[in-house]
Amino acid sequence: MHRILVIEDDPAIRGVVRVLLAAEQYRVIEAATSARALIEARSHRPDLLLVDLGLPDGDGIKVIQSVREWSLVPILVLSARAMEAQKVAALDAGADDYVTKPFSAPELLARVRAALRRNARTAEQTPVLQFGEIRVDLGRREAKSPGAEVHLTPLEYRVLESLARHAGMIVTAQQLIREVWGPDRADDTRNLRVCLKNLRQKLEPDPARPQHIVTETGLGYRLRVGEF
Repeated sequence: MHRILVIEDDPAIRGVVRVLLAAEQYRVIEAATSARALIEARSHRPDLLLVDLGLPDGDGIKVIQSVREWSLVPILVLSARAMEAQKVAALDAGADDYVTKPFSAPELLARVRAALRRNARTAEQTPVLQFGEIRVDLGRREAKSPGAEVHLTPLEYRVLESLARHAGMIVTAQQLIREVWGPDRADDTRNLRVCLKNLRQKLEPDPARPQHIVTETGLGYRLRVGEF
């Protein structure tokens, strides 16, 4: 079941959108302010965001920019602002599509389906990584060694996904933290170190001498793996 975060301060519109989405078997999460939206986005990791631009505690464009600092989740704008410059500003901030209020139910649902399809195709292109005899399919979130399954936590998969997007290149600790935990945790290197240690224990042939998840002293980390 896809999770969709509806960010809208008007309870009547929010209710209409909730009913439309629920009827299509989507799980709906709601936020009426930009502050609440960022909390819900980080805690629920939705598959799609529907964002109103006119929020009581700030512009929805700020929400889009904040989410884009750490996530590639599809973002669909729902707004009464119809001027071209406003649409361009939202798209430049990182939105994927724009629906102007008032909107029809078929149009909104069609845009939602299209955004989720694009995201699914991107996930299908996510690489399968090889750590010695261990094979990790990031799209399916499966890790297997010969004859056994390797259990990775959702957090560990997110760290691997971030490293895989920059495979072979150095990724700083701050960039990993921003993409996985969010920009408000930029100084929380301890959790990152613990997560990387656990990944090495599970994936490296010799965790004390890692060959695949490599520390580049003073710079960051580099992922070196085989790829199908």
